[in-house]
Order: sequence, then C-alpha cells, then structure tokens
Amino acid sequence: MPPTPAPKRRALGKGMDALFPNKASEKEARPVLAQPDARRGLLKVAIEDVHPNPHQPRKSFDHDLLEGLAQSIKDHGLLQPVIVRKRTPDGYSIVAGERRWRAAQKAGHKSIEVIVKDLTDPDAYACALIENLQREDLNPIEQAMAFQHLIDEQKLTQDQLAAKIGKDRTTVTNALRLLRLPAEIRRQVIAGNLSMGHARALLSLESDDDMVKASRETLKRGLSVRQVEKLVRGHKPAGSNGQTKDGFGKIPGGAAAIERETELLQRRFGTKVRIQVEGKKGRVEIDFGSPDELDRLLELLKGDR
Repeated sequence: MPPTPAPKRRALGKGMDALFPNKASEKEARPVLAQPDARRGLLKVAIEDVHPNPHQPRKSFDHDLLEGLAQSIKDHGLLQPVIVRKRTPDGYSIVAGERRWRAAQKAGHKSIEVIVKDLTDPDAYACALIENLQREDLNPIEQAMAFQHLIDEQKLTQDQLAAKIGKDRTTVTNALRLLRLPAEIRRQVIAGNLSMGHARALLSLESDDDMVKASRETLKRGLSVRQVEKLVRGHKPAGSNGQTKDGFGKIPGGAAAIERETELLQRRFGTKVRIQVEGKKGRVEIDFGSPDELDRLLELLKGDR
C-alpha cells in the first residue's frame, strides 16, 4: 500500500520543481528506497563519504530536534534520501538533507541513501535554500542572508528571486530589509529572542542606536510585537509622523489619525513611511533600500490609479 502523500505545498514546491523538472514526488520517491534504481540517481554510499555543504544557508541545528530525528531513524530508518552533488575526490557534497545526514550519524548508520544530482553551484545553493524554506528551518536572518546571496551570486532582481524560490516579491523584500538591522539585534533574532515582527517594528526607527535601545527594552520587558510598535512610535522624533503643533489641529482625527494612517501605509508598502504635516500642507515620505525596491513601490503606486 503506497504511503499517504504529504500535504500539498502551494508555492515552494513550484520553486523546487523549477530546479528539478523531473524530480519525483515524495509519494513516488519513498518506495524506491526498497529497490534502488541507478537510472534515477539513487545510491547507498558510505556515510563518511558524504560531506556538508560549506555554503549551507542554515547555520545552526537544534540539538534536541537532531536527537529526536536520530531516534526516529533508529526506529524507522531514513525515509527520505539526502540530495548530493556528483562525486568529487573528497566524496559527495550535500545539497539538501544535512540534518538527516547528521541524525543518521548519531543513529550509528555506516551508510546512507542519497540521490545524486548534477548541479551548478548557484542551483545547488538554491536547492538547499528551498528545502530549508519548505521545512521552515531557517531563522529570519539566515533567510535574508540566503536571499541576498542568491541575488548577488546569480545577479537576480527581487522579482526573479521570488519566482525562482516560489515566494511572492513582498516576502523577499521584507526579508531583505532585516539585513539593515544592527548586528546586536540580528543576533537576538537568530537566537529566537526577537521575532521577525519585532525586527520589522524596530526598523521603523531612524538610527541604529535607537533600534538597539528599543530592542534591549523589548527584551527586558518581554514586549509583544504590538507593544514594540507602540514603543517605537514613542521613540520617533517630533515631526516624523506629522507631529507638528500647527499641523495636527487641521487634520481630522489629529495625531492619532496620522499615526493610524502611517501604520496602514507601512503595512501596505512593506517599508518605512513618514507623514509630515506643516500647517495646511505636508508631505509623505516612503523609504526604499535598492533600485528593485523602488520599482516595487512604483508599481504599487501605479496600481492604485
């Protein structure tokens, strides 16, 4: 009886299929382990001949999860082979499945099933990234760094990257914005002490010093994302959201309305927005960090016509 197929993944499956157009589905792949088929690149090799990819997007592995996976492999065997690149003088280089390889070692396995793929360096990196995204294995900073690596390595636009990995462009843009965070805050995100929501709220502050101070207060007080958003609004200098004495009296709803509309615009555009009111006049400022991001914002604005 064939195994129950895994729940369908809408976007990221498309990204992996773009790299491996002939890749078998998980439903098809698992029974193959009982009858290795060289035509499909499936081999059993010595585990010591398989080596981790030094450019793996994922930088850390949870010890408890690794131990749990090792126990599962002891009990049930390896249900999904590791994807590797063609043999080099040193052996095989892992493309996807490093955690399974590590767990198999912990489980005492001397050999491991692998699927051998002939991939370029950029496609191998993209494959590793897609697998980690599918399994939600990357923290937000690792994800952002991986996106930037692919953009730089393959000279991609944000649109092209989004299509390659099966993500929408807004997701890519918002992830890349995290790379503007000071190193101290990035470390807290990697450690899991701050979420992506916390980080995005902190990015609306003007200076690195303000971001760091607000992040420390967030950690000290255990603030939620909503509380950090409120804290950040209190940190902003007068005038940054239209907070001028002359302007507020002439705007229906006053300061509260300006703050509310600023929040809505920031969510709409995925970047920092300022509404400055001066008397009966004013201006709206929208930040962008790259030509690609400017193009995205212009398309959004044109779409509102």
